[in-house]
Amino acid sequence: MAEEKTDSKKKIRNITFRVLKATIKAVIVYALYFFLMQFLAPVSEFVPGFQQLVETFVIVYIVLMVLGTLTSGTIFQYFFNTAQSLYVMLYLLLSLNGGTLSVGFENVSLMVDLRLFLMIVILLSLLGLAKSVLQAVNFLNERAEYGRI
Repeated sequence: MAEEKTDSKKKIRNITFRVLKATIKAVIVYALYFFLMQFLAPVSEFVPGFQQLVETFVIVYIVLMVLGTLTSGTIFQYFFNTAQSLYVMLYLLLSLNGGTLSVGFENVSLMVDLRLFLMIVILLSLLGLAKSVLQAVNFLNERAEYGRI
């Protein structure tokens, strides 16, 4: 009976710690977004839909980050981390139209080549993806029970 109480207290403490950690991470990322959006506000005047594009990205990124933190210690943590890496790659690839953007303002047409930036971000996301997959394999390896051969 006493062991059950201490075990349930440990579980409650662990869940509370996870929720607190996820909340702190979400608040920090949102504060960073809010701070950086002040500098990017003039860009949204020239690029239609820029603010909605960034907000959508940040919201889904924060949700995946919170879910990954809440499921830490389970295999689902690595699924959410993998989904987060894939999301960054695919969202940037689709939203940047392959790395070239054309912006027209009055009589001026501006074409911006962001392929180098896109390549760097995709390579960093691939590193995060590989890290998540290797961590999942390691997690399953540590959890596996070895039987006699």
